[in-house]
Amino acid sequence: MENVPEEHDQQDEVDRLVRAWRRELPDLDVSPFDVLSRVTRLARHLDRARRLVFATHDLESWEFDVLTALRRAGTPYELSPGRLLTQTLVTSGTMTNRIDRLAAKGLVERRPDPTDRRGVRVRLTAKGQNRVDAALAGLLDHERALLAGLDETDRDQLATLLRRLLTPFDERA
Repeated sequence: MENVPEEHDQQDEVDRLVRAWRRELPDLDVSPFDVLSRVTRLARHLDRARRLVFATHDLESWEFDVLTALRRAGTPYELSPGRLLTQTLVTSGTMTNRIDRLAAKGLVERRPDPTDRRGVRVRLTAKGQNRVDAALAGLLDHERALLAGLDETDRDQLATLLRRLLTPFDERA
């Protein structure tokens, strides 16, 4: 069954895009756009909004990603560079550069790995913890406001559906 909005329903840019493709290529099933184009557009809007929130805390998105990975690790808020790679999905060279830049800002420090003389651990500094905690609080305030139009049942249902869509990708990673 097609997802065609009623005349009185709220329409978005994806509705217009889908309608145009159905008019131009009526034999082509463009129904995946109903979901995936919305996900793509939402991701772009969220990325832009998150960048603005992070900027108010003097952070870039990538900095937030690394700092939150360390913060989630629990006391003493440190991980190996390899574990940071796994959690942030970047290359080794990129991670080295990111750790260098965060260390230069005083947000992380490198420490010897107590279990491997050749290894290092990356630890969140007090300054880094304060910065990431404030950015996280700001992000959550902003994202709660974005979801205010959905009641708890709708949010739970949307989370369940998105989890079902995303899980196969995460399992391949």
